[in-house]
Amino acid sequence: MGFFDKLKEGLKKTKNAITERIDQVLVSFGKIDEELFDELEEILITSDVGAEATLKIIEDLKKKVKDNKITDPLKVKELLKDELKELLSTGSSELNVETSPSVIVVVGVNGVGKTTSIGKIANQLKQSGKKVVMAAADTFRAAAIDQLEIWANRVGVELIKHAEGSDPAAVVFDAIQAVKARKSDVLICDTAGRLHNKKNLMDELKKIFRIIERELPEASKEVLLVLDATTGQNAIVQAKTFKEVAPVSGIVLTKLDGTAKGGIVVAISSELNIPVKLIGVGEKIDDLQRFNADEFVEALFS
Repeated sequence: MGFFDKLKEGLKKTKNAITERIDQVLVSFGKIDEELFDELEEILITSDVGAEATLKIIEDLKKKVKDNKITDPLKVKELLKDELKELLSTGSSELNVETSPSVIVVVGVNGVGKTTSIGKIANQLKQSGKKVVMAAADTFRAAAIDQLEIWANRVGVELIKHAEGSDPAAVVFDAIQAVKARKSDVLICDTAGRLHNKKNLMDELKKIFRIIERELPEASKEVLLVLDATTGQNAIVQAKTFKEVAPVSGIVLTKLDGTAKGGIVVAISSELNIPVKLIGVGEKIDDLQRFNADEFVEALFS
């Protein structure tokens, strides 16, 4: 199965929730009027596109319909697709791993698929010929270290770890020394995701970033926030909180195949102005894919 087919399959629930309902509305209306736009607005909001993004989409649609003197409701669909592609094209979806070494710091609350995402990213980078080291800097939970070790063994990359309860920054420091000694290309750091204690999280992350900056000042740096698509609008709340404590440069959106709320991709791009870099559309090791706005929208409407 090619990437596009996999994406189509993974977005099936969202497709049923958004595009099939949009098709029904456009077919049932004989003309373009305020009621038609109200129906479209309701579909987008209930699919977790978010109020802010939905209002912008509807306003732009009205303007384009008027400017282009469009009278056929079915033609609104193409305009809507263009509008979504535009909204989703926030920044580059390429991972910034230009230098050798480069550093990827992964943040996110527990349970969103952070460890699995790290494993899958490590696998992708290794497949592209890069030498990868992982740092188990979520020392708050023994399970996080164990999980990461399973992934490191599965992918065949080195893991630097300390005992549970150790200083996360010390783990990162040791991992950086290992990267330098082994001339590795990419260091991927896991971090703890305790949002209920934001002060601790902030202090911990600041210390980690200070060490990375001091030890690898010239390195390309990427801070990826992992969000679970099935949590809908709650993902936006998490993202806003993490933006306060870390210089988030990209989003990894997991479990898109398990939700009808795939519209959250639009809300994230629109409200947070952070590019979605990777999306998870399945359980397999290669089911974490680089996000492409055009392909995403085409798969959703195909």
